[in-house]
Amino acid sequence: MTFLLIFLCIALLIILISWLKLNAFLAFLFVSIIAGFLFGLPATAIIPSIEKGIGNMMGALIIIITLGAMFGKIIAESGAVEQIASQMIRYFGTKYVHWALMITGFVMGISLFYGVGFVLVVPLIFSVTYQYKLPAVATGLPMLAALSVTHGFLPPHPAPTALVQQLHGSITTTLLYGLILAIPALLLAGPLFCRYLRKIPSSPLESFIPKPMGEGVMPGKFNSFVTALLPVLMLMAGAALKWQFPDAVWTGFVSNASFVMIFCIIVATLSLGYFQGISMRKIADMYGAAIKDIAIILLVIAGAGALNQVLADSGVSAAIARSIHHWPIHPLILGWLMAAIIRLAVGSATIAGLTAAGFMAPLTLHSQINPNLMVLSIGAGSLFFSHVNDSGFWLFKEYFNLTMKDTFKSWSVMETIVSVTGLAGVFILHLIVK
Repeated sequence: MTFLLIFLCIALLIILISWLKLNAFLAFLFVSIIAGFLFGLPATAIIPSIEKGIGNMMGALIIIITLGAMFGKIIAESGAVEQIASQMIRYFGTKYVHWALMITGFVMGISLFYGVGFVLVVPLIFSVTYQYKLPAVATGLPMLAALSVTHGFLPPHPAPTALVQQLHGSITTTLLYGLILAIPALLLAGPLFCRYLRKIPSSPLESFIPKPMGEGVMPGKFNSFVTALLPVLMLMAGAALKWQFPDAVWTGFVSNASFVMIFCIIVATLSLGYFQGISMRKIADMYGAAIKDIAIILLVIAGAGALNQVLADSGVSAAIARSIHHWPIHPLILGWLMAAIIRLAVGSATIAGLTAAGFMAPLTLHSQINPNLMVLSIGAGSLFFSHVNDSGFWLFKEYFNLTMKDTFKSWSVMETIVSVTGLAGVFILHLIVK
């Protein structure tokens, strides 16, 4: 009966979001209230449980996600993104320009949220393809694959960061493992797969091609690369320091993801903003726009926290763990499968990952599964086969002016390759680090 009720809750969430087009935050709140009654929580305890779940979830994430959005915004608006892309293309040459775009997308994707990153990199892709008369899909898809990989695997992106919080993992360890998984996923879904897409016809609109800022306007090469990579460099350095000095209190402070993002936004504000002649008023406007861009993401994460808390307070999560623990299926596969099914039904990778994590958290806690690997397994499942109910699918189709068939052949298959490769990589790491 418990599993039947859980299935009904997930189905209701899918129906509200996919069919009735209800705002995802409202859908989570509505389903949380229904779940509270279904699973026997006292009526007076349901709303406090929802409020507690929202508070617990957002308390740990609000700094990282909000400052991450601001950080990505100033990197894009300052011209650092264009500087990184131009240097990569200059180094790789036109023959391997898709490699340059992929690496540029990966560097950008570490600090840019997916939706923002997509809109910002597509003009760069079109600029290169028009300039060198290259096939747009085969040239540009590796760059978008890089954005997808960072979105699903790497903190400080909202989904993996929230999954780390829910599954009690480590941001630095998850980032390290995610970087390891990113390499084969990018190679397979990027340059290797895109070799078969060169004949796909695409005529992107010329209005999407950006006007170059010029060398004199863009930040310097060193400034652009170092500032863009600073959060990753600091998190990795923090992990090394904690390993080298496990008993030192200060290592926990300097390696904390919130401190890292606070430090990085100060550096970026100065190095890419104020010292480049951008007024503080304009920088403030950039940051305000960045917060607007991610407001709905924050609300969706908060809603997922509410549902997870209701399930925990009603004892359902622990019951699930006890039941699933005896299933003849590996927990890492189960986490991937649950996220993949929700992804297929709802479309949103973030919702798929957060919902699956809520049900997998107790199992991860009571088993010997590395929580950081469970984060990556669920993250990989949440990327599985993007199709017509995913906004990313339509962004790619319309920007590249493709048919439905060619969008499935290129975009949907690319996302599936990233997802399956991620699961395979998680299992290999599981055999090594367990």
